[in-house]
Amino acid sequence: MATIQLWHGDICDLEVDAIVNAASASLWMSTGVGGAIKHRGGDAIEFEAVRKGPAEVGSAVVTGAGQLACRYIIHAVSLGVDRRTSAEAIESATRSALRAADELGCESIAFPALGTGGFPLAEAARIVIETCRAELPEARSVTRVILALKGAATYQAFQTALAADAVAVGSAS
Repeated sequence: MATIQLWHGDICDLEVDAIVNAASASLWMSTGVGGAIKHRGGDAIEFEAVRKGPAEVGSAVVTGAGQLACRYIIHAVSLGVDRRTSAEAIESATRSALRAADELGCESIAFPALGTGGFPLAEAARIVIETCRAELPEARSVTRVILALKGAATYQAFQTALAADAVAVGSAS
C-alpha cells in the first residue's frame, strides 16, 4: 500500500528516486524550489529543462538530477508565464508528475508545496493530497510520496489536509 508522508525541511536533502520542482511554463529555475534544486544540483538541470520548454501548464518535464542524490527531477508545471496558478493547474501538474515517476519506475517521489505562491494554502494542500490519493492506487511502481514542506504554516496546512483526507477515505470504505 502506498503512503503519503509529510516532512519539514529542504526537499534537496531527501534520498528519493525523484524530486518534483514547482515549475513555470518557461522551466527557468531562478527562485523558490527551482532555485534551491539548481543551487544544490547544478546548472545542468536548468539547462536540460529549458531545452525542453516551454511546457504546457499542468504537464511534467523530466530531467536528470545533476549532483542531487535522486535520479530524476520532475518539473511539474503549475505556474503559467504570468507566474499564477489555479486549482486545475495544481491538480494536473500533480497528476502529471506522479504519472511520470511511475513511468520511470520510481518507488519514491518528493513534492514541494505546489501552488502556494499567491494561491490559498489550505486549498493547494487539499488538491495535492487528494490528487496523490486518487492516483496512487493506479501506480505500478510509486509506493511512497513525501511532501517536503518549508515553514510552519505550510506544514500545518498539509497536515490538516492529510488528516481530513484520511477521515474522508476511512468513512468512504
